[in-house]
Amino acid sequence: MADINAPLRAAARDQGPALPRINTITVADLRDALARGWEDFKAQPSHLVFVALIYPVIGVLLAQATVSFNIFPLLFPLLGGFALLGPFAAIALYEVSRRRERQLDSGWEHAFAVLRSPAISQILLLGAMLTGLFIAWLICAWVIYRGLLGLPADVSTADFLRTVFTTPQGWMMIVAGNLVGLLFAIVAFSISVVAFPQIIDRRVDVATAVRTSIAAVEHNPRVMVIWGLIVSGLLVLGSLPLLVGLVVVMPVLGHASWHLYRKVVDG
Repeated sequence: MADINAPLRAAARDQGPALPRINTITVADLRDALARGWEDFKAQPSHLVFVALIYPVIGVLLAQATVSFNIFPLLFPLLGGFALLGPFAAIALYEVSRRRERQLDSGWEHAFAVLRSPAISQILLLGAMLTGLFIAWLICAWVIYRGLLGLPADVSTADFLRTVFTTPQGWMMIVAGNLVGLLFAIVAFSISVVAFPQIIDRRVDVATAVRTSIAAVEHNPRVMVIWGLIVSGLLVLGSLPLLVGLVVVMPVLGHASWHLYRKVVDG
């Protein structure tokens, strides 16, 4: 007799491994995750500050490159879109939080132990996906700029800013750029909010981690929106004094993201 359930089982296999149970979280969980992230940072701030320096230093170098190569219109999209790579930049911080949670040695030599993890190929693959989104965002931002303003390559900073803020075309560029940037931010956030910690913790493949991350956002849409706003707000505050504030903001958010993952993903 034919097995009428065979197609259903085959479809389930095609969808990949079963996802872990997703917990319902509240704003109180976000506050607790941030508090735990702060505690992780205070426990070993010296070498974590050094790790976190990588992110703002690269940001400063990229900003300098836009000036050196006379592509100043890409400065804001570059600095804004650079946040898309934040989850990837924080992988060493997730590992430190994981080790502290399990009461393992989390000294300096263990900060980059994740680079020797059997899951490093999946971590790099997801990092490449976020890098691809970052590059795609810069291309879109440049197309929007050229299509709406298209100022000469030798335009001065003053003329550029005056055109952006005092002309209809400049206002249209601001609106269009922010809307497109928001779409990129939503995609990046949805696929990565708990994906990197899950790969590090459970050594799952990228597809499973991304599906879990999207499921976490779908299960807790309001709280995840609030978390995204908190992350964005803290990154903006940390970026204001020439990105120096990111030396503290980055590790705290990185650790907090680990604790958020532990609250959202069962088990």
